Amino acid sequence: MAGASLLTLLDDISVILDDVSVMTKIAAKKTAGVLGDDLALNAEQVTGVKANRELPVVWAVAKGSFINKLILVPAAILISAIYPPLITFLLMCGGLFLVYEGAEKVIHRFWPHALPHDEEQEARRKANADETVDLVAFEKEKIKGAIRTDFILSAEIIVIALGATASATLLERSLVLSILAISITVGIYGLVAGIVKIDDVGLHMMEKEGAFTQKVGKVLFAAAPKLMKFLSIAGTLAMFLVGGGILVHGINFLYHGVEDIAHLTGIFESFTTALLNGVIGFIIGAIIVALLTVVGKIRNKDESAAH
Repeated sequence: MAGASLLTLLDDISVILDDVSVMTKIAAKKTAGVLGDDLALNAEQVTGVKANRELPVVWAVAKGSFINKLILVPAAILISAIYPPLITFLLMCGGLFLVYEGAEKVIHRFWPHALPHDEEQEARRKANADETVDLVAFEKEKIKGAIRTDFILSAEIIVIALGATASATLLERSLVLSILAISITVGIYGLVAGIVKIDDVGLHMMEKEGAFTQKVGKVLFAAAPKLMKFLSIAGTLAMFLVGGGILVHGINFLYHGVEDIAHLTGIFESFTTALLNGVIGFIIGAIIVALLTVVGKIRNKDESAAH
């Protein structure tokens, strides 16, 4: 009997682990878009930091990211146990945030005068140019800002993963979120550390002897800025696709409209669905940016009048 009970227990554990493995893969796939943006954004956060400080900054932000997830994962599990409908609301909020951030990036890129001046970017440029500025203190502020951004993106990733495991047991959900949180943090910041050092590796190889080594070094050195640009573009597109998809699935008439139109395209149905999700995401994001810009201008006028 004891042997049979042990075998049953092992079989149950095996089934749970199989289920957790499958759900982790599904959750990772659904969060892929946000992960792309997370990777691009975190790599971008390190730009402007001196070469010898890049890895310490990445490590400091990674530690902050682990702390963020230590807060977010138990909070997400608690919400799913106490009031599951709140997950849908949080997903919608996350979708709105993603399309807003994406639209703001696009508008800043193509119509920079349509939005208020980016004070943070200007401050970063001046700090690097001014030798009197305490770069250590400025670096700490940059790390704090990166950790705040990571908190928002981590929350979005965890909420999406939570939505993907809605039918799972509490144990399975806890395992999936924990595995995903650790894997994402290690993977993202490991890749960020590699990306920010590509140009340094290339430069080092260019200084070595040997034509082949120098040629590879030149390729790596030239590829670093192009890779950063690609990640930035891919991350922005992902924000519209993921955020738009979340919003479309949460609004019935949009979901059925997209489904009907995509069905007419036959073999291109999946591509059309993704395209429509992205377009809708951009439109909604642009509307939010416009509304917040108008509100900001009105508030600034009121403050100026008061003074």
